[in-house]
Amino acid sequence: MTDPKSSMIGFACPRTSRTTNWVTMRLPVLALAVFAVAACATSGVGMGSSNTGAISATFTWKAVSRTLGTMTALLSTGETYQGPFFQITRETTVDELSPLWTGWEGAWAGPWGLWGPRETFVTEYTGKVVANLAGPRGHMRCRFNLIHPSRGMAGGGKGRCQLPDRTIIDAEFPPSS
Repeated sequence: MTDPKSSMIGFACPRTSRTTNWVTMRLPVLALAVFAVAACATSGVGMGSSNTGAISATFTWKAVSRTLGTMTALLSTGETYQGPFFQITRETTVDELSPLWTGWEGAWAGPWGLWGPRETFVTEYTGKVVANLAGPRGHMRCRFNLIHPSRGMAGGGKGRCQLPDRTIIDAEFPPSS
């Protein structure tokens, strides 16, 4: 006796257990879910140099979400700085950004504008990406204006990073595909 459903499409299907049917039917869904998660993990490369051209940098980044990831800066001096980056949105809270203040004593205004653990930081930096990268001489802090904020770092951007000795590196990130 054939399965009534199989005779409708012109061939006989062997009987299978419920477990086999469950696995067979859900494997494509599981594969799609894994692909979707992998697609969220984007990465890219950017370049930068100091205004004197004495120091250049290659930046690599990997996002684990649209608003969070890790960044590494390899300087022409051979130094490497790495750490977290955050895309600031209206929903961001100062508490979420606590890794940004590591290595920087309190709030510091200077030519960077406000840089410290205050609610006004979130307001001022909404739509930007900020990073705090640790290296052999201390911390490098970065801020980037995004070209396409809805795409996060994948949308590209331009900005600046400041080394512990206050050297500024201008950086540019082309949009990723």
